Amino acid sequence: MKQILLVRHGQASFGADDYDALSDLGHEQSRVLGRALAAAGVRPDVLVRGGQRRHAETAAGILDGLGVDGAAEVVDPRWNEFDFEQVVELHAPRFRDRAVMMAELAATGRPRQAFQEIFEVATHRWTTADGDAGYAESFPAFSARVVAGLEEVAELQPERGTAVVVTSGGPIGMAASHLIAGDASLWPALNRVMVNTSVTKVIRGGRGLSMVSFNAHTHLEGVQADGGSGLLTYR
Repeated sequence: MKQILLVRHGQASFGADDYDALSDLGHEQSRVLGRALAAAGVRPDVLVRGGQRRHAETAAGILDGLGVDGAAEVVDPRWNEFDFEQVVELHAPRFRDRAVMMAELAATGRPRQAFQEIFEVATHRWTTADGDAGYAESFPAFSARVVAGLEEVAELQPERGTAVVVTSGGPIGMAASHLIAGDASLWPALNRVMVNTSVTKVIRGGRGLSMVSFNAHTHLEGVQADGGSGLLTYR
């Protein structure tokens, strides 16, 4: 039986000049996941990743943890995250000025939580918009590309093989929604709970693709980072 492991990237650099780079914690999460996969006897036959920096760095950390050197990777931009910065800016145009956004979030005393609240309102606007409403990618277009990417991965892997897909929370939530409900209706609820380097397992049998676990992150539970903090993060 074929299995596809959808992996969310490690923690990115929230608040830094380049969000797309992993934080030190994100690099460590990736290596920890690789070691956990190795301990479970998982060796990917195919490694597919999105084209963003955080996907490449997460894949490198996983391979390091697995003890695999120079593995071939397939880069597929259909596994890229949606443009959440534009989604937020169309909801709150003042946030086109990044300094204004960071100052406003910092003033709350809980910047990550405050951003999450804004993010959820902004994505609701995106998911319910008529037409493109100025978005570079509409919600239906995002849904369609993720489904196409998932179908492509299922065709790439050998019989009884394992494919590891390194991507973002948005595409994983979309894939899971389609596998559970047959459409994008569950995406808002699934997207908001994604853990960094969590693993969602999909199998392909006689009835096609089925999701058997979602957002698994036991490899992070109870594990301390080098700096002493916990490894479990959502953003």
